[in-house]
Amino acid sequence: MKAAVITFPGSNCDRDLAVAFARAGAEVTRVWHKDTTLPDGIDIVGLPGGFSFGDYLRCGAIAARAPITRAIADFAARGGHVLGICNGFQVLTEAGLLPGVLMRNAALKFVCRPVALSVASTDSPFTAGYRPDQHITIPVAHHDGNYQADPETLARLQGEGRIAFRYVANPNGSTDDIAGILSENRRVLGMMPHPERACDPAQGGTDGAALFAALQAALVAA
Repeated sequence: MKAAVITFPGSNCDRDLAVAFARAGAEVTRVWHKDTTLPDGIDIVGLPGGFSFGDYLRCGAIAARAPITRAIADFAARGGHVLGICNGFQVLTEAGLLPGVLMRNAALKFVCRPVALSVASTDSPFTAGYRPDQHITIPVAHHDGNYQADPETLARLQGEGRIAFRYVANPNGSTDDIAGILSENRRVLGMMPHPERACDPAQGGTDGAALFAALQAALVAA
């Protein structure tokens, strides 16, 4: 598996994401937001958490217009795999690669703690390493993680099994307890919790490692 990890000004989880990919066996290339193309032969693009461009305007809105994001959109349109975590999820919605929007947390407070998630779909390269309805613990760290979508979009996500993870105890007010969603072809995943921060016992848990291991297995087998 060859992975590209994007860095925007204000990204602060890009190294963590690169390490998580590498631990799963990936060859990782770091890519700067001003680059206009992705490296040749890339299998997966990772958009990390942080505060791209200081979260000015709207979270992820400026990063969604960065030169590299146009290349990521083209990559996804060709069937490439994309993983957006926290701010990366916000970028994916702002770029139109995933539906809905991430709004301010319902309590208007930054939330930073491990949370319990329920695996809502195992029908994707990202979630195939979990059991249906399995409860896992993954950290969150966000102020704008409140996922919202119009009723039609929400019904489509539910009906097509594209909700990847739900919060067991909702920390931010997200509709239907949504913590992560998949694209129509199930090759783009956006999630607010940080699986890259749960890949080593020293981090307090390893429930995130299965996501990267499953992705590695799927892409190597492809």
